[in-house]
Amino acid sequence: MSELISRYLSDVAATLELGREIGRGLRGGEVIALSGDLGAGKTTLAQGLVGSLGYRGEVTSPTFSLVQEYLGGTLDVFHFDFYRVEEEYELLDLGWDDYLDRGGLVMVEWPALFPQLLPKKTRWLELSHKNGGRFIEEIAAFS
Repeated sequence: MSELISRYLSDVAATLELGREIGRGLRGGEVIALSGDLGAGKTTLAQGLVGSLGYRGEVTSPTFSLVQEYLGGTLDVFHFDFYRVEEEYELLDLGWDDYLDRGGLVMVEWPALFPQLLPKKTRWLELSHKNGGRFIEEIAAFS
């Protein structure tokens, strides 16, 4: 794994650019966990990631749909939001394991609600509010 990310993001543009930077290094089969409070920049980072993979449509939070699929770029992206999920079986019934096996990028907002479903090689990115902007830190393992 490359050096872990630890960076202050002064505005939306910086968050989008970091998402594009991360996205350029993806090859398929990765899982990225996006943690942080409401409004911390998880969806903005996801927009940069998805955009870097060639998807040109709108990228929104999957809060109500639970998963958004972004197809047609260099990698297919499956963007999950666990926030409204009450039981693990809801994700399994949705086809969680199948999404992991599809070889695209799986992104998960609110991953700490069901960490047991995430593969061991998941990249955990924690976003927080800081000094009028955002701070992102990659953590090596979720504990």
